[in-house]
Amino acid sequence: MNPSLPPTPGIPVEERAPRWRRDTGSATQLPTPCVSVEVCDLHKSFYAQEVLKGINLKIAPGEIFAIMGPSGSGKSVLLKHIIGLLQPDSGDVLIQGDSIASPGIRDKYRMAMVFQSAALLTSLNVAENVGIYLAEHRLCPPAEIARIVTAQLEAVGLKGVEDRMPNELSGGMQKRVAIARALIIDPQLILFDEPTSELDPLMAVLVGGEILKLKSLTQATSIVVTHDRDLAFGIADRVAMIIAGEILFVGTPDEFQRHPDPRIHNFVDAHLPAPRSSSKSTDSNTSNL
Repeated sequence: MNPSLPPTPGIPVEERAPRWRRDTGSATQLPTPCVSVEVCDLHKSFYAQEVLKGINLKIAPGEIFAIMGPSGSGKSVLLKHIIGLLQPDSGDVLIQGDSIASPGIRDKYRMAMVFQSAALLTSLNVAENVGIYLAEHRLCPPAEIARIVTAQLEAVGLKGVEDRMPNELSGGMQKRVAIARALIIDPQLILFDEPTSELDPLMAVLVGGEILKLKSLTQATSIVVTHDRDLAFGIADRVAMIIAGEILFVGTPDEFQRHPDPRIHNFVDAHLPAPRSSSKSTDSNTSNL
């Protein structure tokens, strides 16, 4: 971290800083106004391959919205367009009616992303990873940053890990540290890219519970890209199904599971085949005794 860096220009520090209060000596976060997201006829190709084919979505303020689909369907590419990491060939993404490409959009709205790999900085400890935004932009004095970092780590079920290095954490703990780091900016919009990938079932449930808890903690609009059916059905207000770069369905988890389209059923009901019974061979071996 480099505390000598000047604050980011474009908006006063007091308006850009996360809104915190201190009750009974501990830092807690105030609810923040959530934002709507609209994806408008989004197209994107890489070389000759068309990845997004006219995507249209409307996501309500404060909603947990899951985007599901098989590998290679365009889920993560769509998410990177929503946060502004990729530029579309045509179409737009609107945050509360403002184009994601408009100047000053990141000063006007606080947006955070939790990457699939957690993307923690390996040279920094947990506290430094979580508090890096506040320290880099000198938004709080060091003692206040330490209090806020501790509060955010406790909010995601991590206590006393501030001095650990990322390689000393399990995969699930790294994901939760990444969530705490995203929360530090008091986001109005938070995006999750495959948050339960590479996690065992118990840890996946824990991470899913943390995402669900954020809805009441921050009121932020949340967009979750996942192929984890249990996660999507367990936390989402609505689910979108994307196949081959096109939106096939948008609706509640219950509507999703009852939808008649066979492509949806194939995704929802996909299971490994049951093992073949060995009773015949057992009977045969017994008869030869």
